[in-house]
Amino acid sequence: MPRTILKVAVDVPLRRLFDYLPILDAGLPPVGVRVRVPFGRRNQVGLVVGHASHSELSQPQLRHAEESLDATPLLPPGVLELLRRAADYYHGAPGEVFVGTLPGPLRAGRPAQLRTPKAWQLTLTAPSVDSLRRAPRQAALLRLLEAGAVAESVLDQALPGWRPAARILAGKEWISRVAARGVEAACHVAQPHPDLNPAQAEAVAAIGAADGYAAYLLDGVTGSGKTEVYLAAIEQVLAQGRQALVLVPEISLTPQTEARFRARFGAAVVVLHSGLADGERLAAWLAAASGRATVLIGTRSAVFAPLARPGLIVVDEEHDSSYKQQDGFRYHARDMAVLRARIEGVPVVLGSATPSLESLAHGRSGHYRTLHLRERAGTARLPRLELLDVRHQRMAGLVSPALIAAVREELARGQQVMLFLNRRGYAPVLLCHACGWVPKCDRCDAHYTLHRGRQLLLCHHCARERPLPTNCGGCGVRELIPVGAGTERIEADLTALFPDHRVLRVDRDSTRRRGALDEHLSAVRDGHADILVGTQMLAKGHHFPAVTLVGILDADQGLFAADFRATERLAQVIHQVAGRCGRGEQPGRVLIQTHQPQHPVLHALLRGGYSGFASALLIEREAAGWPPYSHLALLRAESIKPQDAQRFLGATLSLAQTLGHSGVDLLGPVPAPMPKRAGRYRAQLLLQAPRRAPLHALLRAWLPELEQLPLARRVRWSLDVDPADIY
Repeated sequence: MPRTILKVAVDVPLRRLFDYLPILDAGLPPVGVRVRVPFGRRNQVGLVVGHASHSELSQPQLRHAEESLDATPLLPPGVLELLRRAADYYHGAPGEVFVGTLPGPLRAGRPAQLRTPKAWQLTLTAPSVDSLRRAPRQAALLRLLEAGAVAESVLDQALPGWRPAARILAGKEWISRVAARGVEAACHVAQPHPDLNPAQAEAVAAIGAADGYAAYLLDGVTGSGKTEVYLAAIEQVLAQGRQALVLVPEISLTPQTEARFRARFGAAVVVLHSGLADGERLAAWLAAASGRATVLIGTRSAVFAPLARPGLIVVDEEHDSSYKQQDGFRYHARDMAVLRARIEGVPVVLGSATPSLESLAHGRSGHYRTLHLRERAGTARLPRLELLDVRHQRMAGLVSPALIAAVREELARGQQVMLFLNRRGYAPVLLCHACGWVPKCDRCDAHYTLHRGRQLLLCHHCARERPLPTNCGGCGVRELIPVGAGTERIEADLTALFPDHRVLRVDRDSTRRRGALDEHLSAVRDGHADILVGTQMLAKGHHFPAVTLVGILDADQGLFAADFRATERLAQVIHQVAGRCGRGEQPGRVLIQTHQPQHPVLHALLRGGYSGFASALLIEREAAGWPPYSHLALLRAESIKPQDAQRFLGATLSLAQTLGHSGVDLLGPVPAPMPKRAGRYRAQLLLQAPRRAPLHALLRAWLPELEQLPLARRVRWSLDVDPADIY
């Protein structure tokens, strides 16, 4: 029987495909093209993901698709297969998976057309560069344009963060935007690159020898030159006329990665992440799909971007929890990268100085081949780690006398210092000294955080703001004092302690303005900052050769957390932060402040390094039956009424017991660690199984029944397979 039914994914939160008849007086649209279809009382853009010879609906119930939006498939077979398997594994709504991963303009039905590359040039009214001495960024941009039009992609490489200056100059009509006309390719001059050391050369040779799919875990200490291995391996792939996909965990890492890759490969490098404008994202996506871009650098969603000639996939900082999508379609980009490599028949490289326990377990089982880089590249040496017992010490905020003395010593030697605290704001609590009143967010079970620079209280969970109070909300007195410290307070304390040195804070608050992060990092690299204070934004992948001292201000935050992954993450953070130190000619030193100097986790880290610590932790995980030696799924629910979420999960538990769940333990339901957030009451039910098959068998039978429960329409609920956090 001929196939005459279209199976269409529509971007709605329903776990099913929708059947349509072909467009009237037109042929059957191929799989992978977008179609406009009637859906309820309006039209929707959907993606054809299959054809069928019959439908469960009767002929009168079927409606015709109205329009085909693409002449050829948008997505190649490999990506379609990846999305099918992702939807199946994570039990996601097909529309959210197939359509939701497309760039916004394509979801809206806009044409899939490449944008003409743009360049900037001087106008006849442009002033001399010397007239802009008080605006160095604008002057630098004018200087670049003096020789003629320069493509935007080249400006990205030559002058990171140039766009704000361009907007100002364009507003004065001193520069104008024009079509690039091939300027991009003509402007690239390949940069010399360092010779590989024996360990790097061995890793590159192993990756290059792969014939089809192979998974490599590149386990290299910080500063060992993992990026140079990526570049050399990609060079081999490009020489074969193929493309490479490089994933990074956060947007903050893309500018420096892009700059380094462009220096090697030129304008054929494009980036894809949510910080770009819709047009920029679409242009990058289409450039990769057409093959015009040979290297695609992106954050987690880039794992689903089409490539015309895939040859290699790289996942940098593979351990990072940012690769797990936490809302909507909850996938893990690292795992999808490995699956995509298997489907496409290409090698995948997972790189990290602190590999996840899941990847280490795969390496030990033989699923991945582990490549080691045990020494830093060049003459740099690994830093020395020391514990600072801060008990009974008179602290300057969160900075101990010993750390202050060490900072003073390094500054006297002309070096840079970095202090790490993964808590932004001025203070986590504002307290009335008279009666103990503490302002709490009325939408969350959390205190407001004081942000003194912005003169407000901010909830870090729901983003609610309120003006900074002058009087106590309990007794009315004016004795409100900040308790505890965040990065903003540490910046103020250090500025007072070291008035002759520039203190630079790098966190989400100080880098809110577009281009600010690039400016901050450039200031660090150019030596215009002496003391750096920051959160995890500073811990990942940055190269600061002049930093010779790192202080970790509060190592105790992760020692007593309830999540079973807490100690793993603490160890990763400590080693990643320590890795920013001693990367130049001078040796590095890392001081870890703690009130728990005898804690076995800290001693294991100092005694055996991350590798020894992770080996011991794997033994503990196996004995306790936690991942990677078991498999989890977490059912979350939230509701406006206090009891509805718990009642809904109780009904789902009864339903699972009715269906039978042999081989799967159901734990809960229990309130979430923060029972109320953003005005909603939250609860969760954990499913745990030693093998994947019983867990997914239960989920496939359970979810359709769960959707029909009466309470399912009164709560928001979601399923998270392989959750990154369970508490």
